[in-house]
Order: sequence, then structure tokens, then C-alpha cells
Amino acid sequence: MFFDDDRSNRLRPMILNDLVSQYLNDAERAKFYGLPESCRVRERVKIISPENLTMGEHCWIGEGAALDASGGLEIGEHTSIGLNTLVFTHSSWLANMALQNHSGSDLIERKPVKIGKGCFIGGLVVVMPGVTIGDFATVQPNSVVAKDVPPRTLVAGNPARVFQRYDEEYIQSEVERVRAENARRRAQSDDASGWGSPPGDFSG
Repeated sequence: MFFDDDRSNRLRPMILNDLVSQYLNDAERAKFYGLPESCRVRERVKIISPENLTMGEHCWIGEGAALDASGGLEIGEHTSIGLNTLVFTHSSWLANMALQNHSGSDLIERKPVKIGKGCFIGGLVVVMPGVTIGDFATVQPNSVVAKDVPPRTLVAGNPARVFQRYDEEYIQSEVERVRAENARRRAQSDDASGWGSPPGDFSG
């Protein structure tokens, strides 16, 4: 049974878009949502108000993530959003408290969220409305980000707080370490054509 009212007719195209997107691969899904071709959007991702989402190149959105862009959402280039992570840009808290939680309530608050470039947002993270996450920040899994995160920091917990700060020199040293280790492993692997680190035990 389908309702024929303004709200239902407004929501139905979004529901159909979600359904169609599940039959696409991650690159096709990104293109379907109008995102850069270098981005990848995994299965069961839900984007609310995709017209208000701005995303840079080479972003990755993990399975089951929900991106609420109704209040405005900006994600910088080379950023990853982990599996089942929730990013909110609106809240109905006051509508609930005032017993005004009806469709079209004027007590819904919206605040934009900005996630910088080069960020790693772990799985099962919750990002609250109005938060800015600085460039090159890391948010550990299962964290709740309720206030701004400084650039080049690692945060964790509920509420998330800073546990580590790192500079460009540290990142560059890690790049060199991982590339050298992956090159060593590929040299010992039966399949040296793969990307990243080949599977197997290379401790010997």
C-alpha cells in the first residue's frame, strides 16, 4: 500500500535511489551519487540529502555508513570513513523534549560538519552535528566525536579526546618504513604483482 501525499512522494525517489545503488559496485555507486570518479562508496551506505554533500578525490566510504548531509557535509580528499560510521548534521533532540517530534517540526536543528583531507575515521564512529575534524586526523573505532578535532591528531573514546599528535616528519618516516617492509615482503612472495602488503608470514 502506497500513500499518495506530499511527504511520501518526496521520500519515494530517495528510497528508490537507495535500492538501485545496492546493485552497483563501489565506483559506480560514487558516480551515481555525483561524487568524484576516484571515490569508492561501499554497500549499504546511506546518504541523506546528497545534494548537500561535498567530497574530495580518492575518498572511501565503508559498508553501512550513514552520512547525513541535510545540514551540510564536507569531506576532504583522500579521507576514509569506516564501516557503520554515523555522521550527523541534524538533531531532533529538542523536538523530542518538547513533544514536537512530528514530521516537519520547526524544532529540528541543523549544523554543518567538516571532515578534512587525509583523515582516517574508523568504524562504528559517531560524529555529532557542528563538528570540524581537522586535516590528517585519525579517529579510532567506536569513538563519539562531539567537539572539534585538531589537525594531525589521533583521538579516541566517548567523548573522543586527543591521545597523540604527529607532524609531517613522523608521517614521512612511517611512509618509508611501510614501503620498505612491503617491498621486502613482495620480494619474498610468490605473487609480487599485488598492491600493498602480500598476505602470509614473512617474519622469518
